[in-house]
Amino acid sequence: MAAIDTIKRSRIAKLFYHSPRLVSAYHRFWAWFGAVTNGHPSKKIFVIGVTGTKGKTTTLELLNAMLEAAGRRTALLSSLRVKIGATSEKNNLGNTMPGHGYIQKFLKRALGAQCTYALVEVASQGIVSHRHEFIDWKVGVLTNLAPEHIESHGSFENYRKAKLDFLKYVLARGGAVFLNRDDQHFPFFNKVLENQKTVPYSKDDKGLKNYFSKIESPHFARRGSAPKFVLTDFNRENAAAAATVAKILGIDETAIERALGSFEGVPGRMEFMTKGPYTAIVDYAHTPDSLEAAYVAARPKPNANYPNARLICVLGAAGGGRDKWKRPEFGRIAGAYCDEIILTTEDPYDEDPAEIIQEIKSGILSEDAEAVDLYEVPDRREAIKKAVALARPGDVVIGTGKGSEDWIHVARGQKISWSERRAFEEALEEKEYN
Repeated sequence: MAAIDTIKRSRIAKLFYHSPRLVSAYHRFWAWFGAVTNGHPSKKIFVIGVTGTKGKTTTLELLNAMLEAAGRRTALLSSLRVKIGATSEKNNLGNTMPGHGYIQKFLKRALGAQCTYALVEVASQGIVSHRHEFIDWKVGVLTNLAPEHIESHGSFENYRKAKLDFLKYVLARGGAVFLNRDDQHFPFFNKVLENQKTVPYSKDDKGLKNYFSKIESPHFARRGSAPKFVLTDFNRENAAAAATVAKILGIDETAIERALGSFEGVPGRMEFMTKGPYTAIVDYAHTPDSLEAAYVAARPKPNANYPNARLICVLGAAGGGRDKWKRPEFGRIAGAYCDEIILTTEDPYDEDPAEIIQEIKSGILSEDAEAVDLYEVPDRREAIKKAVALARPGDVVIGTGKGSEDWIHVARGQKISWSERRAFEEALEEKEYN
């Protein structure tokens, strides 16, 4: 009898998971159920959603800092942390937009803590799973769009549609949508959403440059000069998004300037460390655009003290069938910007790390990068040690792909505890005492 029940259950599960309509209905039910059982909390709090390929977390943190500088009480849900009022904890859920009513519970908790604003990171997978529904969004922000999660969405057009579905949902609920005029996909979204409540913004908007001038430009390769927050082009766009929304919400310019001036950045996003004449950077860059932006920002400029300062890059790529097309592209970009490259493991999952490394290497070799010294060190901790050991005074070492993540995901669902920052700090300490 038990065997028969197991067969029945497996047949039902197979039918369920092979029926897109049933899967969609399942996720939509949970979104509705969460709203109902928690008393539709989004009707009583100002909810802001930020979506895009890159910059979501930084934009949310910048906007949160501006609101707090103006005395507003906020809640924040992102891939980095869950913050409600004065309490904050790391997001260890393994999901940017958790399901089964989690977001509605979060909004209810925010209300209970007397928060007036709730800031939520909106991921494309969460949109496809209808987790953005039954929420009265007041603002939706699109930071940018670039090819990402193509395997999971089936195509770039499907990925773009997920972002568009969220923005349309915000507008249908009476909210306003903010679009990045500097992004190459702005014309598409602007045309589709034409004549609706949209607000374009740009890092070059008059007035925003005054805010940017409040943050000192980083001076690389100088003892003790590591900046807290680096105004790369991407971060200028993130700051522009946050400041534009803040101004629309009535936040005064003094609070915006104060927030920008004191902002210390986001862990794992262009996060700097210095030890004597050596600088190391940890960054989450996981798309070709963001990798190139990170290298442009990190590359040291020759100066009188260090005329031959170099950029040393620790580079890997995710396994598990995730966007394989990016691997040779990563290599091509690294070959163009890095003086030394140490290829290593990122999150191989069930793929052979050596094969992933070879796919990245093919892109480096396609650049005919004869001047680049190339090393293959599969163990990531050893790769970081190697990179730091190669560094000369004035050099900058950058590790990309992991950011502030707590694990390296390997075969058979196993994972290894990891801290990219700690690995760099230990390597820098070891170098100083050797």
